[in-house]
Amino acid sequence: MPRFAANLSFLFTEYPFPERFARAAAAGFRAVECLFPYEYRPEDLAIWLAAASLECALFNLPPGDWAAGERGLACLPGRDDEFEQGIEQAARYVAALNCRQVHCLAGLRPAGEDEAALRVRYIARLRRAADRFAPHGVIVLIEPINSRIDMPGYWLDSPAKALALLDDIDRPNVRLQLDLYHAHVATGDAGIWLDQAAGRLGHVQIADYPGRHEPGTGEIDFARLLARLDALGYSGWVGCEYRPAGSTEDGLCWLGAQNGFAA
Repeated sequence: MPRFAANLSFLFTEYPFPERFARAAAAGFRAVECLFPYEYRPEDLAIWLAAASLECALFNLPPGDWAAGERGLACLPGRDDEFEQGIEQAARYVAALNCRQVHCLAGLRPAGEDEAALRVRYIARLRRAADRFAPHGVIVLIEPINSRIDMPGYWLDSPAKALALLDDIDRPNVRLQLDLYHAHVATGDAGIWLDQAAGRLGHVQIADYPGRHEPGTGEIDFARLLARLDALGYSGWVGCEYRPAGSTEDGLCWLGAQNGFAA
């Protein structure tokens, strides 16, 4: 049975961020994730987690200037110092929240940049992040994000590319974060990537297509995909990174026992 984590950057947004932890726990979740925790002090986040008896499943390394449209630094030229500072900032939150996984956003493809140079830079930076976190037992994740709908221009935009990069990064604590929604948008069938990524999955996320709403609102067969995850022996969290079609609580009926799912 998959274990579901609530992404607090997407779910329970009807409430102020500090209240979302208790709301997630009341809905039955035992873990949460978010895009970026850096707006809040790590000690405050630790208090909110503990008060709700929740585990922190995942957050992202600093992405650069998100408000200005940046979507990560790992492939961008001339950002070595900022990337290093982001690793150290994330490390402080990892320690405070006892989080065992962080995701490193690749970034948008810079205009005119050679593909080979982007790849070399990305691999070097992922190795740097992996080596920094490895002594602490922390996994660094890479995630293919579709560039067709959600993040035009994103450099790491296919599962096949991500799997090839894992081979080249060659670090045991770098694994794949597979969002089944992004895989479906990019390739039309998320299921094939579960099999190809078996043994290298660090984290899984879900949303339905079209709309990126909760499971059951679109065309993705989550009963099949989640059963396949079980068959593969995946024991990690499945992050609910979707935009509720209505209120978060009203949209959680898909987690009910009638569907065979549970938080």
